[in-house]
Amino acid sequence: MSGKPRLTYFNGRGRMEPVRWLLAAAGVEFEEIFLETREQLLKLIKDGALLFQQVPLVEIDGMKMVQTRAILSYIAGKYNLYGKDLKERALIDMYVEGIADLMQMILKFPFSPPEAKEKNIASVAERATKRYFPVFEKVLKQHGQDFLVGNQFSWADVQLLEAILAVEEKIPAVLSGFPQLQAFKTKMSNMPTIKKFLQSGSPRKPPPDERYVATVVEILK
Repeated sequence: MSGKPRLTYFNGRGRMEPVRWLLAAAGVEFEEIFLETREQLLKLIKDGALLFQQVPLVEIDGMKMVQTRAILSYIAGKYNLYGKDLKERALIDMYVEGIADLMQMILKFPFSPPEAKEKNIASVAERATKRYFPVFEKVLKQHGQDFLVGNQFSWADVQLLEAILAVEEKIPAVLSGFPQLQAFKTKMSNMPTIKKFLQSGSPRKPPPDERYVATVVEILK
């Protein structure tokens, strides 16, 4: 095995996509193993690779890490994307948790029945524009800096950009009332490591389609 982190998950976004984003933003190359059958998942469980019998699984620095939040915080700390002190880390944690709440709605969307999709998009728009994006618009405006915390690029910036782009896929004009976030999106998207990740052919996954949903449902049945 090479020294690269190895990611095991379905061939799609899901709970692994923020991990891909964070590694890519840190300039870290990684390998991926895609689960395509239930037997693969059961073998991982039988072999003891999955502490809580679920993916994502990230093998890094000799560890088999599960639980998305633990994986992300380890990567953020390892690559200096977690603030310079406890107070900055607490702010990053708060912002990340808020963004994760919004992303949970995006995560569930492909698995909702067709008749519920329109209502669910309206719910995402409502939450994004009334609860979550106003927070980050205000933070960026008040401190007048390029980044959310300590004027230094962090995990929170990466996760916010991922969320903005994911919501825009569903609601293209969602940032129309948020000039600070529009500027933030442009600046972050042009950072070299992120710009590379946003180009075609990168490990970034496309929006979930019916095949991805069917595969996940079949493996987790």
